[in-house]
Amino acid sequence: MEINILGTGCPRCKALEKAVKDSLEELKVTAYVSKVDDIVRIMEYGVMHTPALVINNNVVLSGRIPSSAELKEILTNNN
Repeated sequence: MEINILGTGCPRCKALEKAVKDSLEELKVTAYVSKVDDIVRIMEYGVMHTPALVINNNVVLSGRIPSSAELKEILTNNN
């Protein structure tokens, strides 16, 4: 699974990145996680609000930080 966290470095973007890594560890799921902070690359995904979560090149969440349970469900369903 390839995961991209889209965001320009704001505290919410960093919080989403940490939440994703923590959830992956709890779920014992292996994934490649990268941070995309280049605004041009973010716009290529069609995202207007950050933070955003992209799994396997599909935007699955934008503009908010999900609850821990919701994030785990997203990661499980897109694995």
